Amino acid sequence: MSPKILVSCPSAEVAAIAREMAPKGFDTVVIHNDAEVASHLSGLEYMICYPHIPMSDAFYQTVPKLRLVQLLSAGYDNVDLEAARRARVPVSNNGGANAISVSEHALMLMLTVYRKVIWQHGSVSGGRWRGNGPAPRMYELHDKTLGIVGFGTIGRKVARLAKPFGMHVQYFDIARLSEGEADAHGVKFRLLRELLRTSDIVSLHVPLNDSTRHMIGKDELELMKPNAIIINTSRGPVIDEAALHAHLAAGRIFGAGLDVFDREPPPSDNPLFRLDNVVLTAHFAGPTWDNHVARFRNAFDNVQRVARGEPPLWVVPELAG
Repeated sequence: MSPKILVSCPSAEVAAIAREMAPKGFDTVVIHNDAEVASHLSGLEYMICYPHIPMSDAFYQTVPKLRLVQLLSAGYDNVDLEAARRARVPVSNNGGANAISVSEHALMLMLTVYRKVIWQHGSVSGGRWRGNGPAPRMYELHDKTLGIVGFGTIGRKVARLAKPFGMHVQYFDIARLSEGEADAHGVKFRLLRELLRTSDIVSLHVPLNDSTRHMIGKDELELMKPNAIIINTSRGPVIDEAALHAHLAAGRIFGAGLDVFDREPPPSDNPLFRLDNVVLTAHFAGPTWDNHVARFRNAFDNVQRVARGEPPLWVVPELAG
């Protein structure tokens, strides 16, 4: 009997991509309705999904043959890692399949915030060609110092994209590069508080865990320059949202570009909605039509590695080893 793969997709269109890319020699079941997961668990050896699928102890008891949980996302904060540890099932993320999209989105938010694109669009579409009086302050990316917090796959791609804009890049990460690696990437290491004090733009690219939850709070925001901006395409709770709102409302930093929030979807009375120095997107930094292919390419390749008896790639750090 062929090894069984269950692929849970967000839509019928995405499911069609998965079916086209599914490897030979496997019994691959592709669904696009979460309610169907429970009816396809019998004999399951490989699970490919987004992390919102509940995978508790009860789930693992239902799938005793399971050899790998392969996520289609980079983030895994919704995954019950302790249940996976008890079941001795590795959990892998998408291996940077959405890294280009997220890094491009981060650059887009930098430009949109610094160049007041939302204000400009509103002026033009409202018939106010030159706005209501003098234009607000706007800034260039050229010659600005970009501070990247979290220098993994996405952080490194952001650094690479920033270079053609003439930006100076520094980074903070608990896994520090060697001097040779830092030189190769054209970046300089800074302690977190040092980075916050000296950066014009701070871009966050860390996973959400106990050490990163609210790592940017009131004290950290107070270190930032008054003309600095902060970009978050990682996870909302990395920033203390109430503290960020207070700083933005008081004009103590220039602006923010946020793709993620404390609560998703955010409530309609979220005070960030009433500010004109913040640009908001709906946790869409990652998904593009292009990287659906990359996600499944990495997922199916990892499944085939495990099927050959090789260790899986991209196992989340908490379960590695």
